[in-house]
This record gives sequence, structure tokens and C-alpha cells, in this order.
Amino acid sequence: MIKGTFFCIDAHTCGNPVRLITSGHPPLRGRNMSEKRQDFLAHHDWIRQALMFEPRGHDMMSGAFLYPPCDSANDGAILFVETSGCLPMCGHGTIGTVTAALEAGLLTPRTPGQLRLEVPAGIIDVQYQQTGAKVDWVRLTNIASYLAHADKVIDVPGLGQLKVDVAYGGNYYVIVEPQECFPGIEHWSADQLLRWSPEVRAAADAALPCIHPDDPTVRGVSHVLWTGTPKNPDSHAANAVFYGDRALDRSPCGTGTSARMAQRFAKGLLAEGESFVHESLIGSQFVGRVERVTEVAGQPAIIPSIQGWARVHGHNTLVVDDDDPYAFGFQVK
Repeated sequence: MIKGTFFCIDAHTCGNPVRLITSGHPPLRGRNMSEKRQDFLAHHDWIRQALMFEPRGHDMMSGAFLYPPCDSANDGAILFVETSGCLPMCGHGTIGTVTAALEAGLLTPRTPGQLRLEVPAGIIDVQYQQTGAKVDWVRLTNIASYLAHADKVIDVPGLGQLKVDVAYGGNYYVIVEPQECFPGIEHWSADQLLRWSPEVRAAADAALPCIHPDDPTVRGVSHVLWTGTPKNPDSHAANAVFYGDRALDRSPCGTGTSARMAQRFAKGLLAEGESFVHESLIGSQFVGRVERVTEVAGQPAIIPSIQGWARVHGHNTLVVDDDDPYAFGFQVK
């Protein structure tokens, strides 16, 4: 029996996959996208697992559904799905989703070049440039980002003690700068990053509790952001972000870049109005900027923007059939 047929547009944002699912949207209950995210996880998570995991996806797979906005003053809403779950916010996913949707005629902005979109983490503003049928770049103004824990020492079994920060940019990131136990991403292989990331995340999540003061459903350290020396002379910093169980972000990571800017702002290393070029593990770049200063529950925070590009590379139809023993996906660990 066929459980679902899903039409998809496959793209990548600066190297990391984005699968825009254009059919098979489950009806979601909730007054906003945060509540609808919870409803999806409670009642429809099989769709995420079927479309993101093997054999239809892979460890790095990331995707999204477009929904009508909960508030008619906005242009649309995005529900993010990926191997790690249903994220409150995804920067590379937004850039890829907006690019694919505009090029396919699935989004019609009230004002050309501008969008106001609802995501589970809040409201984001988007600017973009389109030449003919192609979207050249997308810039999103993200939700308030802040440093949650500074200069904390965690014990990582087998690796040793690490001094870390935890910052929020739409997800909570434990940020690891080069130090005695970690020489920098340029000195570690992808296998080493994948080996130690789950251990670091587990240690940070246990020792450094994170609950968003405005939305308690957003909680826990979900990502690890390793840092190092950039390859490009015009990059200010480089990073490798770990998410899910075995994923390293090929893009510079939008919410990770937001978290990194919030960390640097809190430490006096980045000023309001200043730009920040962040480099990925493969050398692709996002251009960030501290748009303005704000607060989150009395804590200093920033409103960051992130600019990047995406390219559509395929269209496909995915079938989820109950007769398939791997209908709902699997991972090899």
C-alpha cells in the first residue's frame, strides 16, 4: 500500500543539501509554527524519517515544507526537517528553500526582493536578488541570537577537558576554539570531527543546560561548532558544524554563523554594523552582519543577517510504500 508520494526540488546551499518537499504536506495544528512543529513531531515524523534518511536521503540530508503563514501579514511559513529532527530554525535551509521556491513560482512576495517568513523560532525577514529565472543570492535577517554560556570547562571522555562557549542562533551550539585538546579544524580529519562531536555534544548538553526563555520547546545543545583557520584570505573565521548523528555541514551554517557572531559580539570581538565572513569545511562562505543589538530575557543579544546562495540541481518523486521494509528510512552507525 502506498503511504505517500512526495514531489521534491533538490538543491544545495553552498554545498549542503536542501530538499524542498512540494507535495504531501500533512495538516498541522497550532497557532504558530512553533506549535505546528510540535504537532509534526508528535504525529507526522515518519515523513521526515522516510524522506531524510537512507535510502531516499543520507546523513547530511536537510529539507523543508512551505506552508501558508499563520498570520496573513506574512508571505509564508517554513517547517524544517532533517536527519537531526525538526529544527526551530535553519539558515542554509532558508536560503535553499527560498531559492528553490522562487525559481519554481511557489512563493509570490508582496514586494519583489523581499519576504517575511514564519519559522518555528520566530519571524525572519528575507531579501534576495533575482536575475531572470535565477536567484543570485538570499540574505536573511535572523531571530535574536545570544551567548548562553561563556568560558565553561567540560570533561569529554577520552579527549580531555575543553573550554567551550554555548550560543544560540536559532539552535544551541557548543563552540570549540583551538586549544590543547583540539588544534583546529585544519589539523583534524572529517573522521576525527565525527568521532568526537557526539561526545562533546553530550558532555556540553549535560553540563550546560539551555532552555530558550521565550519558547521552552527549544532546548538542549543540538550542534557542535568546531573552529579553525580559514583557507580564503577574505574569510574572518572557519568552522565545521556537526549535527544529527553523523553529519558535518558542508555550508558555513546559517544558525551556526549567527551563534558565532553572538559569541564574538558578547566577547567584544564584533561590533554592531560589522560584517563577518564565515567559511565552511569545503571553503564556501556566508557573509554575516550584526544588524542591531537587542535583548533576550534581559541578556544582551544581536539580530544577525546571513547572506549566501543556493543552486537547484534536480527534481524528483519519492514514494513511501508500506510494502518496502525500509519505507521509513534507516541509518548505518
